[in-house]
Amino acid sequence: MIESNEVEIEYLTNDDTETSTVEFNIVVTSSDWTLELLASKFQSGDIIIPDYQRKFVWDIRRASTLIESFAIGLPVPQVFFYENNDGQLEVIDGQQRITSIAYFFEGFFGGEDVQGRRKVFKLKGLEQRKDLEGKSFDELDERTKRRIKNASLRGVTVKQLTPKEEQPESVYHIFERLNTGGQPLNAQEIRNAVYRGKLLAELERLNLDGNWRKIYGKPEPDPKQRDIELILRLLAFYKNMKSYKPPMKDFLSSEMSKNRGFDTDRAKEFSAAFTRAAEAVTSVLDKPFRPRGLLNAATLEAVMVSLMEQGAEAEFTKDAYDALMKDEGFQGTITSNTSDTDSVTSRKSIAEKVLFEHE
Repeated sequence: MIESNEVEIEYLTNDDTETSTVEFNIVVTSSDWTLELLASKFQSGDIIIPDYQRKFVWDIRRASTLIESFAIGLPVPQVFFYENNDGQLEVIDGQQRITSIAYFFEGFFGGEDVQGRRKVFKLKGLEQRKDLEGKSFDELDERTKRRIKNASLRGVTVKQLTPKEEQPESVYHIFERLNTGGQPLNAQEIRNAVYRGKLLAELERLNLDGNWRKIYGKPEPDPKQRDIELILRLLAFYKNMKSYKPPMKDFLSSEMSKNRGFDTDRAKEFSAAFTRAAEAVTSVLDKPFRPRGLLNAATLEAVMVSLMEQGAEAEFTKDAYDALMKDEGFQGTITSNTSDTDSVTSRKSIAEKVLFEHE
């Protein structure tokens, strides 16, 4: 039995009842790409599968069925691209289709194995064109080759026009709405896509901190990036509480965009403060921030941010933490509408008072 690295996190937000005020300034174009052109641009790096995307998972039968659809003229769902600042087209939706097409033209299926070999892509499991069964692209007759090369796939390209410093969260919403694959990306995976930079590398480094892994409750990183999102949440609030406005999702997206270069004084202070606070917590608490059994994001945020802002001389004790968990006012801010502005500010204020102002 394989143990999951995922941890159940208690959010209890009211994000579903809050609306974003993002206005999009984008241009959307549609083009019918020949398969030959798509494969060429993929191989040259003009079309890319970003590293945030999940791995290629189709087997050779499913990829062969796609090629057969083009060979017999059946329609194939359109794909979506996002044009990044370097002019590359990042695949938002359609990774499996585009990769399969590129593999077929290249003649090999998948990457190299441990011995440096690649599997030849020969069509397999066809239903209509049995005459193509077992053939690679180079082995097809010229007429079929030409038909497949000239077959088209509709591609929709989205380009953000509004400068990122004005509405950084709008790019996030583009990805969120257009990523419609079988396993859509979650919130943090989308942020990793559109706000890549030094910050992401630092979040990934901090995510491996031994004390943080104890706090999160699993030794290995969460495949869904929810541990990364929690660290981002701590950075977003660290010495920055007055900037918060709901919904939480947009606040985190905006802060990830603003800090993507990880070059501000606040960002530089954060790493040391985070590791120091994580060590302080694990030295006195076992399975912290779980008032009702699950890891409670609001509790983690209030305690960790308060502790980080206190500095290296702060004394964090189990007695003070237990007192905080019994505080009725604090309980109210971590159990309902936790992303409400009043809840966010109140729970931090209470945490500071109970944890560090007690006699």
